[in-house]
Amino acid sequence: MAKVTMPQLGESVAEGTIGRWLKQPGDTVAKYEPLLEVITDKVNAEVPSPFAGVLKEILAEEGATVPNDAEIAVIETEDEALAGGTGAPAPVALEKDPSASDEGTVAVEPANLDAAAQGQPAQASGGSQERPAATAATGGSATSSAPAASAPPTAAAMTSTASAAVAVGPGSNGQGADGHGDPNARMTPAVRRLLREHGLEAAQIQGTGGGGRITREDVQAYVEAVRTGTAPATTGSANGAGTATASTQGQPASQAASTQPAAAPSAGSQPTAAQPAPSRGAKAPAAAPINFPPGADEVLLPMTQMRKGIAAQMTRALAAPHAYVQMEVDVTRLVRFRETNKAGYQAKEGISLSFVPFVVKASAEALKRNPTFNATWSDEGLVAKRRVNIGVAVAVDEGLIVPVIRDADTLSIHGLNLAITDVANRARANKLRLDDFGGGTFTVDNTGYLGTNLVMPILNVPEVGIVTMEAITKRPVVVSTEDGDHIAIRPVMNMVLGIDHRANDGAGGAALLRDIKAWLESVGRG
Repeated sequence: MAKVTMPQLGESVAEGTIGRWLKQPGDTVAKYEPLLEVITDKVNAEVPSPFAGVLKEILAEEGATVPNDAEIAVIETEDEALAGGTGAPAPVALEKDPSASDEGTVAVEPANLDAAAQGQPAQASGGSQERPAATAATGGSATSSAPAASAPPTAAAMTSTASAAVAVGPGSNGQGADGHGDPNARMTPAVRRLLREHGLEAAQIQGTGGGGRITREDVQAYVEAVRTGTAPATTGSANGAGTATASTQGQPASQAASTQPAAAPSAGSQPTAAQPAPSRGAKAPAAAPINFPPGADEVLLPMTQMRKGIAAQMTRALAAPHAYVQMEVDVTRLVRFRETNKAGYQAKEGISLSFVPFVVKASAEALKRNPTFNATWSDEGLVAKRRVNIGVAVAVDEGLIVPVIRDADTLSIHGLNLAITDVANRARANKLRLDDFGGGTFTVDNTGYLGTNLVMPILNVPEVGIVTMEAITKRPVVVSTEDGDHIAIRPVMNMVLGIDHRANDGAGGAALLRDIKAWLESVGRG
């Protein structure tokens, strides 16, 4: 017999809650087949079986919170079964899904848009790519040997994109191992909880997930249809709308910078002149109603695992002394570049071209020039990082998560767009992998997606920097030309950089933000 243990579910996660056992004692389990669902403050994950055999005993019931490495199940392996069931029990840690990337969220192999813009060969963008050691910095200033930032893409670069392969996690078709069974049996805990909150039964809703599985989007669409008095969408239309929403928004709605737990839109983009209007399916999920008992003036809303994790992280973060730097960015060229290329890009790649990858790329290049911000804080001091791993905040129904795009500086705009779209879609579908978290060195927060103009972000500790991209709005600005100064209407975006004042000062923060601003304002130039 082999005992299965609770896996490590993130670098700062010490325990997990058993959400649902997908197999019961006596069931045959294939190697890497989902064995159970585990809930943490970071992710609801389907955990695969580390080997093939028969599940003999469940040691931790659903709803139990179990520390890492604790024994949770016993499986009789195929070898033991052939040998007559003899053999001493041995603890076996759960292995990672072999389809998951060892180094990053997404394995992308696009043509490098930035290299194409400079007439250079495209480079591979796998997360495990070897890179030169980053330069060290002391005293808060970058060393003279810091690598030069790559040039922003030009219009010609966008036409050189090649198709790319995105490695996604194992799909969930809502069926048992044999491909049969109740399609709703594998609803995630979040979906079941959403049904309970709205007083709904699974039979009322037609699922659009694989094998007819009910998703959170299905529940939200049903609730919205009831609220507006319209008929619920059919499987075909709902599925199509979900696909269109995921592909056209391409921007992870986020509120990582804010302590407000308000629900955020799950698709769409801010309705400004500089960005596309949201699609019909891009409505914010309806907030769950609060049911007050008769005669009660207040009711306790118990915290979910995710909210507990957010509360703990925000409390830790506020122990760091925060300082802020804010600048306005004239994104006229960036908006024009995107508008010129987005139709052809979407026709070729099947997803929209968002503003987020441009900001992530600008941040990655600026971090190489300001390496004391590509770091984490420890009691012993600043830990500088060679790899540039940028977290992208994503709002989900119950809060927010910050999956990491690894080696972001090695990816082209196209590669970053693929990676960000993929991780945002999987986050909302509750399909993130365990290795999507941890190891971040800097965070980009797209608060402007929510329509904000100025947010004071909270650090994603132990990182020492976080930048927000606010709403792009048209404003009157003074433009200097050979004929003198003129007032023009330009699309402008505020950016706010939050810094850990123990690691860097305002001068260093201003230098980093100036480099981000300069990169974004030079997109499409020439």
